[in-house]
Amino acid sequence: MKYSGIGGQAVLEGIMMKNKDNYATAVRKPDGEIVVKKDTYVSMTEKVKFFSLPFVRGIFSFADSMILGMRSLTWSASFFEDDEEDEEPGKFEKFLIDTFGEKVDNVVMSAVMVFSIFMAIAIFMVLPLLIAGIFRKFIRSETVMAILEGCIRIAIFITYIKVISRMEDIKRTFMYHGSEHKCINCLEHGLVLNVENVRKSSKEHKRCGTSFLLIVMVISILFFMVIRVDTIWLRIVSRIVLIPVIAGVSYEVLRLAGTSNSKIMDIVSRPGMWMQGLTTKEPDDSMIEVAIVAVEAVFDWKKYLEENFPEQYPAGYFEREDQTGKNAQEITA
Repeated sequence: MKYSGIGGQAVLEGIMMKNKDNYATAVRKPDGEIVVKKDTYVSMTEKVKFFSLPFVRGIFSFADSMILGMRSLTWSASFFEDDEEDEEPGKFEKFLIDTFGEKVDNVVMSAVMVFSIFMAIAIFMVLPLLIAGIFRKFIRSETVMAILEGCIRIAIFITYIKVISRMEDIKRTFMYHGSEHKCINCLEHGLVLNVENVRKSSKEHKRCGTSFLLIVMVISILFFMVIRVDTIWLRIVSRIVLIPVIAGVSYEVLRLAGTSNSKIMDIVSRPGMWMQGLTTKEPDDSMIEVAIVAVEAVFDWKKYLEENFPEQYPAGYFEREDQTGKNAQEITA
């Protein structure tokens, strides 16, 4: 496997792919047409040098992915909204429009992100602590309690994924998630980017966000084994305050696993890739086509293959292939 540097995210009936500062979101509209939106996004780790330091960059990389993901998701959803042009906006909508004007969409998006973060902390950090606390009167070992809390956290996460995966839109999003991974795996294993090669590539990838979340849960167990406080309120505060630290450490582990071919990092990556069985599904060919369009909008995969797999694709390989195909078409015509 050769690291490509590209990453992505599934959106509603589409894929967002990012390469350095460029990103593209490809969506299949209800009429079957594939539309692409290209843009640039300069990450916080590039804007501020301190944010790019090891164990710090993970926090801001996660924030970047949330911002970019929300932008792409909002754009993709715009193709599937009900036609409400003839309907009068409600009182609350009018209030938001009058108050924020043209910035209303950004304000709503920011509010949704803040609420999502709050709920994630409550469900996946605080709730497992409170449930584990029920057993505190029977278990005296803080180490065992930390492990129990971590197991409850993982169980809640798995249950959450299982429940939402029953929704039709989420099922299809997980299929697009699989097509995103397959495209990246196809290229990073030296295969030409086409539907056939993508289809036979793996839908699990070491750099997936699902793996990141599992690493966070495991790292949190190790942290809370060491950091011990007496009262329930201090335990809750410690879970919240340590989130950036845990995220920073987890990012470094994921980063190393995603760029390394060592046996040790393969072992470290394996549980996260197993967990991806919940969040990635096998896509159909139409979804793979959308993912390929998104990749090609921001990534010169032919140049990448020639530079990283020269034994298979010597310099100028694809230029000669393209010329051969062009000549064949001219002869046929």
